[in-house]
Amino acid sequence: MLKWMIRKRLAAFERRHDYDMSYARDILAADTRGFLAFAKVTALSEYRRDVPRDVYVAAKLVGTLAEDCGPCTQLVVTMALRDGVDGTLLAAVLARDDAALSPEVLLGVQFARAVLAHDPEADPHRDEIVRRWGARALVSLAFAMVAARIYPTLKYALGHGKTCQRVVVAGTPVTVVRDAA
Repeated sequence: MLKWMIRKRLAAFERRHDYDMSYARDILAADTRGFLAFAKVTALSEYRRDVPRDVYVAAKLVGTLAEDCGPCTQLVVTMALRDGVDGTLLAAVLARDDAALSPEVLLGVQFARAVLAHDPEADPHRDEIVRRWGARALVSLAFAMVAARIYPTLKYALGHGKTCQRVVVAGTPVTVVRDAA
């Protein structure tokens, strides 16, 4: 009964987001407890406190781009658009068009890039984030980056990460510049 309910929810997610969840069905088929452990990542990936939505989404997108070449990136874009994030902001992050970003969003993007590159430049950005929005905002951005990387890495490990695709923002294909640092 539990597996049946989970499969229905996975199918609903696929329809809603036009996203292939076969990797999650494989986890469920292998081990229900393993799937339930994996499902807890969702709470981590949705935690956002005290940080502006656009800054949060931009950091999440940078984290996803560090691991993915299409489907997961498209999912983050699709979900962000449905949450009201401006498509021009998403396109700018994808294209690394930093001049098009607001100072707040640029701070989040630069922080995410520095963290992913293990660059000491993350330190002043971290300090500024805490100064502007507080410690919970910093935790939110850290969770966003970590969770964004879990999904594509897991998919690749399970053999489902073999396809790259063009990312489309609000109906317009965007040239993605993948460079984690």
